[in-house]
Amino acid sequence: MKNHIIHSDATLLQALEAINRLSGSEMTLLVTTPDGEMTGTLTDGDIRRALLRGIPLTAPVTEAMHRDFSYLRDGDIDVRALKEMRRSGKHLIPVLDGRRRVTAILDTTATRTVLPMRAIIMAGGKGERLRPLTLTTPKPLVKVAGKAIIDYNIEALAAVGVKDITVTVNYLAEQLEEHFMQPVAGVNVKCVRETFPMGTIGSAALVPAGTLGTTLVMNSDLLTTISYEDLYLHHAASGADITIAAIPYNVSVPYAILATDSGRVTALEEKPSYAYYANAGIYLISDSMLATLKPDCRTDATDFITEAIAAERKVSYFPISGTWIDIGSHTDYAHACELMAHHRDLTE
Repeated sequence: MKNHIIHSDATLLQALEAINRLSGSEMTLLVTTPDGEMTGTLTDGDIRRALLRGIPLTAPVTEAMHRDFSYLRDGDIDVRALKEMRRSGKHLIPVLDGRRRVTAILDTTATRTVLPMRAIIMAGGKGERLRPLTLTTPKPLVKVAGKAIIDYNIEALAAVGVKDITVTVNYLAEQLEEHFMQPVAGVNVKCVRETFPMGTIGSAALVPAGTLGTTLVMNSDLLTTISYEDLYLHHAASGADITIAAIPYNVSVPYAILATDSGRVTALEEKPSYAYYANAGIYLISDSMLATLKPDCRTDATDFITEAIAAERKVSYFPISGTWIDIGSHTDYAHACELMAHHRDLTE
């Protein structure tokens, strides 16, 4: 962070030298007063325009800096505002405290956003449909294009600023615990072990209560390009207790379907198709709702959501646009391997 900060009494020549040292990163300086208050931003373009106006290289950077800059508030990051900053082409965004001192610098080329949520990833299942691959390896650690399935999800969460990630484990738990002894994508992932099979969401009750208000709970055996940022914004705007990520699912009937009423045929529809939304195994849940889980019993996500609906808690859904693969069979696994190998070839 220090490389991007320059004091307001520095000269334009010193600023050019500082920008030159930033080669390979976002070449923008943040100008601060001696007591740390941020007052502007400075790029080589700003300096060039100042020189064209006749300002000498010995002049202070305040003569060329841009005073109308965008920033985020420490402890209260506005995700929607951050999204708009990124869309407008701003890549280096300062985070300021109440005294306008720089507490962090967000480089959106590395971390697209900072979502105020934690994540719990369910990784306790046996993956029986992928045997023999899962006889000696837990399903989340099965490799797709040279990388463990679960690591794709850790990396995607880290890219949107989620640093509090817990993985709940059971089957071959020691392998997952060993895997996460080293950080993944810069995140120190925590593991919590079930003492009995707790269902598809029950083990979330073993994770200490969150402090951010919202928790992402997801299955570990998914590959998806879901926008976690859009999912979060949808969840926050809807005021939901639970938001279910959903995938379009179409059912085609190869017959003519009869519409009937009291024994009479009222219509005939030839080979109709029906569109539904299916549960994608990714949920945003308010921490108050998640706190209702009991740590001493098995709970499946479908039962948890059904009970929430019965209790008149608000449950919304968010359609996924993009890739979503549930690696539940050898066919799914082969498709995932082919897809990610192709993606890797395009990015290398």
